[in-house]
Amino acid sequence: MGILLGLVSGLAWGLADFFGGFTSRRMNAAAVAFVTQVVGTTALAVAILVMRPELPPWSALGLGAVGGVCGGLGVFAFYKALAMGTMSLVAPVSALGAGVPMVFGIVDGERPSALALTGAVVALAGAVLASKAPGHANRSGLGLAALAALAFGAFFVLIAPAADTSVLWAAMSTRVASVPLLLGVCLAIGASARVGTGLWPFVIGAGILDVVANVAYAAATQHGLISIVSVLAGLYPVATVVLAQSVLHERLSRGQTAGVAAALVGVGLIASG
Repeated sequence: MGILLGLVSGLAWGLADFFGGFTSRRMNAAAVAFVTQVVGTTALAVAILVMRPELPPWSALGLGAVGGVCGGLGVFAFYKALAMGTMSLVAPVSALGAGVPMVFGIVDGERPSALALTGAVVALAGAVLASKAPGHANRSGLGLAALAALAFGAFFVLIAPAADTSVLWAAMSTRVASVPLLLGVCLAIGASARVGTGLWPFVIGAGILDVVANVAYAAATQHGLISIVSVLAGLYPVATVVLAQSVLHERLSRGQTAGVAAALVGVGLIASG
């Protein structure tokens, strides 16, 4: 179940990034991040009102909120890095964030099998290769990309404690912090949150899929080792690249094709282990 939920979260995040990236070509990226988070938070609030899950301890919610700050900063740093540098360098560096919880889990005492651990390393390497597009490389923004990787990794680690009691509240605790943070960013840079009529389906899709990914990952941490499920969740670049090829007819380089194949092999090894 942990493997399945981890894959669902990676797929949902990949689809959300595709929709969010498509929308960011037509409006400010910070505004896209803010509006999609508001959409997702609304959906979460409705789910909590309907299902009435048990409220986790405030200490756990506090860790989730810190995770939300990390996630919000990670999104902002990632988009800013994309604006400054070349995606072929920025995206692979940010994808390395999945390695942070993998190391954390092992240091914390998790002991995945040798086969599963090998699969995690192969899958992570595949995600990095898959997100590396060909072309001239501008190294600007690599520092921000590294910051985004660390922030995403911290998010993966910090959302887990609140999920011990409630997966929905774990996801909501991150939004309590990230939504005001992104609103502040929009106000600071003067970004308009107005969404064009034709863009609403993409904004709503990105917001809902992001919530699905958050909930699926939080649930995955309760059914599997964080050192493994975090890598599966970190395969989101693979889903984004494959979708871009299918919908936008973008051609994959040989390296990207090899990365997709490596990611699939890694998933198979994890499942076997």
